[in-house]
Amino acid sequence: MPVANNRKVLPTTRKSETHKFTVAGYEGYLTIGLFSDGQPGEIFIKMSKEGSTLSGLMQGFCRAFSLALQYGLPLQDAVDRFRGMRFEPMGPTNNPKIPEASSLLDYVARYLELRFLCEAERSPALRIAR
Repeated sequence: MPVANNRKVLPTTRKSETHKFTVAGYEGYLTIGLFSDGQPGEIFIKMSKEGSTLSGLMQGFCRAFSLALQYGLPLQDAVDRFRGMRFEPMGPTNNPKIPEASSLLDYVARYLELRFLCEAERSPALRIAR
């Protein structure tokens, strides 16, 4: 059975922001491509250990996450699915609003939550952080 293509495509030239982060000493850059309304439409994560298994897995996660957003998954739902995932690397971060992360995906989800969701949409632990 054919599925309708309801993918919202980002403009060819789009605004984005890049956020440098560390989790347990692992350095990375999160780049968020924005739809014209200022909401995330794609993410890219560049880990400092290029060529590693971790870097490859993060690229796959970013593709799937970006496609989910473009096909209409609300950011709140995406954040809810990935916040709290636990696996290495985990530990202290360089972000005072997110002092500890239980994984790289947990950090990314919590950062997106803080940056793009209004206070009422955030998890109770992040409602006062801005």
